[in-house]
Amino acid sequence: MDPQNFTRLPQFFLLGLSEDPELQIYIFGLFLSMYLIIVLGNLLIILAVSSDPHLHTPMYFFLSNLSLVDICFTSTTVPKMLVNIQTHSKAITYEGCIAQIYFFVAFGSLDDIILAVMAYDRFVAICHPLHYTVIMNPRLCRLLVLVSWVISHLHSLLQSLMILHLSFCPHLQIPHFFCELKQMVQLACSDTLVNNMVLYSLSVLLAGGPLSGILYSYCKIVSSIWKISSAQGKFKAFSTCASHLSVVSLFYGTALGVYLSSAGAHGSHSISIPSVMYTVVTPMLNPFIYSLRNKDLMGALRRLFQGTATKGLVARD
Repeated sequence: MDPQNFTRLPQFFLLGLSEDPELQIYIFGLFLSMYLIIVLGNLLIILAVSSDPHLHTPMYFFLSNLSLVDICFTSTTVPKMLVNIQTHSKAITYEGCIAQIYFFVAFGSLDDIILAVMAYDRFVAICHPLHYTVIMNPRLCRLLVLVSWVISHLHSLLQSLMILHLSFCPHLQIPHFFCELKQMVQLACSDTLVNNMVLYSLSVLLAGGPLSGILYSYCKIVSSIWKISSAQGKFKAFSTCASHLSVVSLFYGTALGVYLSSAGAHGSHSISIPSVMYTVVTPMLNPFIYSLRNKDLMGALRRLFQGTATKGLVARD
């Protein structure tokens, strides 16, 4: 085969969610709205937690980090898709594709690990309440977040470096609205055995590991709640975990749905459409899940708005 067919082209082409020109304006409006909700909702949580001393606790410290990761995670893919729709272009450079893979894998892994860290925080709070402040001290909280960032970025760096060693055929079209790691490996024209081994091994490790930690934590939590004698005590203990458990179920449920759909996928857009659930819909719903039933967070948001309104009135005077 001609070696020139295995050159790295300066740009690839993202097919997006649909190739129907009439749907592009609706897709643009929908994703722009969801992206603005994601940024605004998660940014409000970060501002509320940072501005209210009552929320300077491990649980809300991890929540603010999760909100930051959700903003970064979505910003990796959605803005590029919106630009492509607006400019009527499907092109993305080779460098842009590698950068998108790096940050998507990094923030996706980080999201997964922080959810496990939050489960550990709830485990300590419910199973060891008397030692909670000693165990979950500020130093440990910062260390857990730092280790999470380091692990996720090392994982992403390794996966990206593996992609750099692949060669791609000319006229490469990616049947997705972003450069997804598995899709890129499948579309390579060179040998991908090592890439697939690394991809699946690290995926199992960095998805199965945190998930196992979450399941273990909640098994212990359920066991501790079951031992509480009063129904009110059981409800109060469970309510502290309800939001996190909902987010975990949504995150892993949608990710598993995408995996199962991709296993039997045949159409060019059969993978990209389900991927919207965990790349866009889940980060959009997280702020609502954590804030609507959380009186402390809702109170902090009200005080934040009231303080902003008061400063505005003073400035006018």
